[in-house]
Amino acid sequence: MIITNDIKYIGVNDHKVDLFEGQYVVPNGISYNSYAIIDEKIAIMDTVDANFTHEWLDNIQNTLGGRKPDYLVIQHMEPDHSANIVNFIKAYPEAGIVSSAKAFAMMKNFFGTDFEEKQVVVGEGSTLSLGKHTLTFVTAPMVHWPEVIVTYDSTDKVLFSADGFGKFGALDVNEPWEDEARRYYIGIVGKYGSQVQALLKKASGLDISMICPLHGPVLKEDLGYYLGLYNTWSSYQYEAEGIVVAYTSVYGNTKKAVMQLVEKLKANGCPKVVIYDLARCDMAQAVSDAFKYSKLVLATTTYNADIFPFMREFIDHLTERNYSNRTVAFIENGSWAPLAVKVMKGMLEKSKNLTFADTTVKILSALNSESLEQIDSLANELCMEYLAQQDSTANKNDLTALCNIGYGLYVVTSNDGKKDNGLIVNTVSQITNSPNRIAVTINKENYSHHIIKQTGIMNVNCLTEDATFAVFEKFGFTSGRNTNKFAECEPLRSDNGLVFLPKFINSFMSLKVEQYIDLDTHGMFICSVTEARVLSDKDAMTYAYYQKNVKPKPETEGKKGYVCNVCGFIYEGDELPEDYVCPLCKHGVADFEKIK
Repeated sequence: MIITNDIKYIGVNDHKVDLFEGQYVVPNGISYNSYAIIDEKIAIMDTVDANFTHEWLDNIQNTLGGRKPDYLVIQHMEPDHSANIVNFIKAYPEAGIVSSAKAFAMMKNFFGTDFEEKQVVVGEGSTLSLGKHTLTFVTAPMVHWPEVIVTYDSTDKVLFSADGFGKFGALDVNEPWEDEARRYYIGIVGKYGSQVQALLKKASGLDISMICPLHGPVLKEDLGYYLGLYNTWSSYQYEAEGIVVAYTSVYGNTKKAVMQLVEKLKANGCPKVVIYDLARCDMAQAVSDAFKYSKLVLATTTYNADIFPFMREFIDHLTERNYSNRTVAFIENGSWAPLAVKVMKGMLEKSKNLTFADTTVKILSALNSESLEQIDSLANELCMEYLAQQDSTANKNDLTALCNIGYGLYVVTSNDGKKDNGLIVNTVSQITNSPNRIAVTINKENYSHHIIKQTGIMNVNCLTEDATFAVFEKFGFTSGRNTNKFAECEPLRSDNGLVFLPKFINSFMSLKVEQYIDLDTHGMFICSVTEARVLSDKDAMTYAYYQKNVKPKPETEGKKGYVCNVCGFIYEGDELPEDYVCPLCKHGVADFEKIK
């Protein structure tokens, strides 16, 4: 397989393996990838599993056409990638081995030698010239072993990503990338989200046109999609709206409760409901989907004053991988002393930012009228925002939405007749309640101000504390005049035809402009409320919460000047002009402070 003119694929497919790493079912096998970079000097990137020694050596020989490699680069010491180091050196005794210092220490443990005379030790920023190709090495500790390095070829703009961006499945099988990549990532790398985030930050400074992982296909197109998924997975955000229902059932009564709940969730408009019988399913797939979707229901029996073993195993897998930022609900069954919910909540104490549902379904042996009512209540609670998003079930006159107005942060949406637009504001207030009037103040420099003056309508989306910084980047730091801020999502619309956000809000209000007040640099729109929906009871995002918990801390070390307290932009200079406006968030000098 030709990757580029100078980079060739020399890996192998494994359809004999039944369990990868002794625990992950791989019905479509797996690939062990290796690559040859052919230049004035030749570098072989990693080896393959011990079961494919001769096939791999044949691939090298056939690809090089009589030439011999100068280097073997070992990025990762797991045996499926390093097992053939000794066999390679026997075949090519004059070649050097390029790897990290920690990897050479591991080689001594694996092979009884650290190949001292052949060592080319590399670390962060080290380079290796092959001729026209220069390799730059980047350390990636704990992604997912401590010795890992990744390699960047600046000539062909290729990132050799070690186990990063890998997936289950051999290369001769056609299947969606994300499903098996997610199961691979969550199962194997999922614990190390902060380390992956650090590696993604390093990668963002590279001009990458292709990613060559050690498992799975070479990624050549739409790299932003793959990088985006890795950012979502490694920051422990959910990927899609939906509810995973994971259960165990001994005699069938807990299963009956689960099926009742599932039907009501679907009837209430939940966009996706996924069910797992933990005693019978692929546990890795259940764990993967628990990380994919926004909500999780755990249903099990009290068992020996504890919980059923398969549920304990499932929760252990979640907490080991830092399960967080989700809504979790419980169904417990116990004939005389139900303890399951107490045990499950105790196991989840180490998880961060979990919201537990107010309703718990308690079954005493079998369903009765009381537990059936609890199932109804739980379904309504879990589907609150889904019901509010559908025209047929939404309460469009829920004026308790106005109670979410405070000194918070909001996304104001509008439409210029060609595309939807959105803007972050922090100046929304209720000024009268009979009739209800809302004041929204917007900087005149913002494109949204221009649109709303023309159209006379807007939606105010009340952000919640789980909104990520990406929301503020999208709606706060780019102009809708030359950016389609909703290009990557299927919009939901209110009765006035404008977009409202599908997540990260607890309510929205559709407003009609009744009066406009010119405030010099800003314009104030006095509006009536034409529609108001409450989507959840999550806490509203306040300006203070954003500053403390969401906005990244600006990197001011070694810099002289002023930093914007809103977006973190740094103005470097001795004096900040009195009329200066932040180029990112459009706030003036009052929101800057001097770097100390």
